[in-house]
Amino acid sequence: MTNSSDRRASLIDELRSRVPEREPQAALERQRSGALLIDVREDHERAAGSPLEALGVSRSVLELRIASLVPDLGREILTLCGSGQRSLLAADALLRMGYHNVASVRGGFAEWKMQGFPFSASEALDADAADRYSRHVLLPELGIAGQARLSDARVTLVGAGGLGSPAALYLAAAGIGHLRLIDDDRVERSNLQRQIVHADARVGLFKTESARIGLQALNPRIQIEMHSTRLRAENVEALLRDSDVVIDGADNFPTRYLINAACRNLRLPWVYGAVHRFTGQVAVFDPRNIASPCYRCLFPHPPSAADAPNCAEAGVLGVLPGVIGVLQATEAIKLVLGLGQALVGRLLCYDALAGQFRELRLGRDPQCPGCAEQVGSVAYADIAAICAAP
Repeated sequence: MTNSSDRRASLIDELRSRVPEREPQAALERQRSGALLIDVREDHERAAGSPLEALGVSRSVLELRIASLVPDLGREILTLCGSGQRSLLAADALLRMGYHNVASVRGGFAEWKMQGFPFSASEALDADAADRYSRHVLLPELGIAGQARLSDARVTLVGAGGLGSPAALYLAAAGIGHLRLIDDDRVERSNLQRQIVHADARVGLFKTESARIGLQALNPRIQIEMHSTRLRAENVEALLRDSDVVIDGADNFPTRYLINAACRNLRLPWVYGAVHRFTGQVAVFDPRNIASPCYRCLFPHPPSAADAPNCAEAGVLGVLPGVIGVLQATEAIKLVLGLGQALVGRLLCYDALAGQFRELRLGRDPQCPGCAEQVGSVAYADIAAICAAP
């Protein structure tokens, strides 16, 4: 043991002879001036806390990932670990790779915390969460704070069918803390070709209950609220209220018109999705954004049933709802995190046979019957009457 300890001490001394070190105070000042601070501890170590705005890259993968993360060999880089030893090894490795403005933070995260410098920590990321969401935590745009926001989020899915199934699975896997499922249908064997959250053994169950079983098998940490009922004028606000994002997995215009009206009245963003045979489309309608159109800017009046047949009448390629549902889940996660550019004012169209996406611009219609200034608050009973008219 003595020989091993002596060799380690000798190695550390050798590293310190060629690797610059910075005290935590100096490292913080350099970071605020634009230096990149890399926390090279393992995922489970960083889950307990990490310096604010530090990039988490485990020492074991640093050499593999650094070129894509930091292509500029002249970028100032500071490495940090738990006590200041692994960070010396990491800094030495970067210097050997050609990065020439690298230093290690003396004393590591332990000294950083002791001196009272800012760091992030989330009690939600216990050992299970740190392991489960480790690939999220690695993303500097998301990290521990972003994962905590996902855990605090409430997303409502209207429909647990073709679109709701893939959307719910990916939202559950991502760690959305509270999923509310609204659907009054039961699982049929014909659903299983595309509604992947269900299983043959659960044919006959309410889709909400079947989905709960599938989602909690994937992620038992999340809360699932079930409403085995149809969205109607008399319950729409109560069912959508207090959501962070609403996802439309419906297959009919009356439900979408209700979602549109309620989300406008409650000022909730919602993610529209639709599929037909081999094509699908996605958009985001966000009444918090003054420039955002609403669903009725796209479809001012409901078409006839003959012009808009559902999947049971027209058929649908089984994988297509998976593509559109995953896109809806992506937009919902972006909205929760405030990342990227949401599909507001844009309709993303997918043609599965051509293998092509195309984007159409959606402007706000000043004469829209759903969101024009002169319209005011739309009554849900009126929506139901409009959609019931021939």
